[in-house]
Amino acid sequence: MARGWLRPGEAAPDFSLPDQNRKRVTLGSVRGSRVILYFYPAAGTPGCTAQACDFRDNLMFLRGAGYVVVGVSPDSPERLGEWSREEGLSYPLLAST
Repeated sequence: MARGWLRPGEAAPDFSLPDQNRKRVTLGSVRGSRVILYFYPAAGTPGCTAQACDFRDNLMFLRGAGYVVVGVSPDSPERLGEWSREEGLSYPLLAST
């Protein structure tokens, strides 16, 4: 396995990043939940929008099963806020820049 990669079931290291509302979100704040942490290259592109909207459309089911969804991209919090409002995304989108 490549250096720095996690093994299945291994806890990820904590981090703190701003979300689409400029609120700091830490992985530790959802520790104990099952977390779907997904990464995408750019808000608003067709593939990323399809992926984000699939999570949006299944969010009630996922939350009911104990999952928390968090997306991460290199976009600015402002861009993530715009995209979140445009697409009705109600879960944290984190800016890794």
